[in-house]
Amino acid sequence: MVLEVALIDVVPGQEDAFAAAYAEGHPVLAGTPGCRSVRMTRGVESPSRFVLLVEWDSVQAHEENFRASERFVRWRELIGPYFASPPRVEHFVDLPA
Repeated sequence: MVLEVALIDVVPGQEDAFAAAYAEGHPVLAGTPGCRSVRMTRGVESPSRFVLLVEWDSVQAHEENFRASERFVRWRELIGPYFASPPRVEHFVDLPA
């Protein structure tokens, strides 16, 4: 399992519209084969900053099943207009305890 972490800065004043777009787009992302879970969080100190957390079966599942599909096009059509800058996206794996 890999965790995708996307740091998203939204245009100030557009946070509620972004949240509504995310709610509409959630099923598009969450229904992707290889997607285990999706969670969006909002900054307390920085309310225009959001963090998207997506658990994938693999980086390949993210890139091939989502990024290279029409699902990604639809996702970006919904949430992309609210970006203040391109999101920073990275993948992470758990460390053994």
